[in-house]
Amino acid sequence: MAIEQAFNKTIEYYDSWIRKAVPGYDDLFSTAKELLPFADNEHIDVLDLGAGTGLFSRQVLEKCPQGRFVLYDVAGKMLDVARERFHDYPDRFRYVVDDYRNLGYTGNFDLVISSLSIHHLADEEKKELCGHIYQALRDGGIFINIDLIKGPTPVLEEFYCNNWYEKMRWAGASEDEIRAGLERRLAFDREALLEDQLRWLREAGFEDVDCVYRNFKMGLFYGKKHTR
Repeated sequence: MAIEQAFNKTIEYYDSWIRKAVPGYDDLFSTAKELLPFADNEHIDVLDLGAGTGLFSRQVLEKCPQGRFVLYDVAGKMLDVARERFHDYPDRFRYVVDDYRNLGYTGNFDLVISSLSIHHLADEEKKELCGHIYQALRDGGIFINIDLIKGPTPVLEEFYCNNWYEKMRWAGASEDEIRAGLERRLAFDREALLEDQLRWLREAGFEDVDCVYRNFKMGLFYGKKHTR
């Protein structure tokens, strides 16, 4: 099964599931909003990669109510959910059903965001995408990515995963839900080490690069494009 088919099948329950599946969900996204340097009245341009049902864009819209958004995802049915979510903003939301490895924007955006998506790429593809994101940003623009982190040793990876599954149970996930999530992980996830993800951002040209927040396997990454 292709990744777009797998995620299109989750649209009936994805939004409720993801809150159970991501330890520290509220902390991750509230911290991401704190990183946004824009005033409430700024008309910023935002690109959401792997936007899914638009959950991250919704968070940004709360902080930047005058923003203009492009939601990019290979799973068209998930973007249909996002269209319904943002139906009150028809002039400020655009939807692209495509693989963001084909990204070709240059200097169009003030902010690029992504959430729990880029880890589906191979490492070389992640590195290349960092360069595309850098090119898509205007000078002074920022990139915020919430994504998985691979444990640096097999022992730590096992510990992090077991901790993750236990936190999912505490959040109310059933064993069937955890099993289905694990099956998708085994089929599609290609997690990267923390130091590699930071290095790829720096090599792309980003400054002030950091993992601002971490909860075992969950990380919030930040990078800023220099101002010439």
